[in-house]
Amino acid sequence: MQCGECASPLDRPGDYCLVCRTTNADTVVLELGRSRATVAVLDGDDVVGRRTVTTTPETDGERARSELRSFAGQVAEEVHRKRPEEVYATGDRGVLRAVQGELHYPLYRIDADDPIDHVRDRRGEPALEVVEASVAEKLGGSHSTLVGGRSGRDALRVVAGHPHVKKIVPGPIDAGGSGSRTGVRAKATRADTNGNVRLLLRDGSSVQENRVVTTAGERDLGERVRADLNDALAEADLA
Repeated sequence: MQCGECASPLDRPGDYCLVCRTTNADTVVLELGRSRATVAVLDGDDVVGRRTVTTTPETDGERARSELRSFAGQVAEEVHRKRPEEVYATGDRGVLRAVQGELHYPLYRIDADDPIDHVRDRRGEPALEVVEASVAEKLGGSHSTLVGGRSGRDALRVVAGHPHVKKIVPGPIDAGGSGSRTGVRAKATRADTNGNVRLLLRDGSSVQENRVVTTAGERDLGERVRADLNDALAEADLA
């Protein structure tokens, strides 16, 4: 494949051109299995390339962690070669988390039988502003105590890490609930008319409602963010 701008040869279809500094793809779709990942590269609605990355999963401690990091790094390298505007991913949650940790791009989780068609269908939806702030900068409010202690903070960090979350304002704790389930659980609730959501943290009978300000601006787009947040919390075993 040649660069669409200067016709220089590209090592792989959809690669960023290092000669004229031009992108040749705008979207990457990842289908992630524990031993096999498919990296599909799109330019507009056209699939311009596919590449498969494989690994042999390890089962023992540090070797397993090292093997997963290496696998995730190879997948992430395929993404970096394209310099895409958007990255979508579906599949094994552990692999997805590992790949996300290696990427410098917002990663959108999807759940669809045909991920590429799903991404194509989303192209007509309005784009959301990406907030380039650190997790610490997004956490605010006057209530420093969180339900569940460290696990509660982990849940807020997951939410604050979303690219379309502007700010989280922790709320007061209600300790008068009747829940008996142990362990911290988190859930983003239905978006309001401004696209903002509430994050409920539960730990036994204690409940905390936290306000999550997003860049959505209206309910339908806020529902997209809410779904992403709940997927991320499930992947972190906090839902």
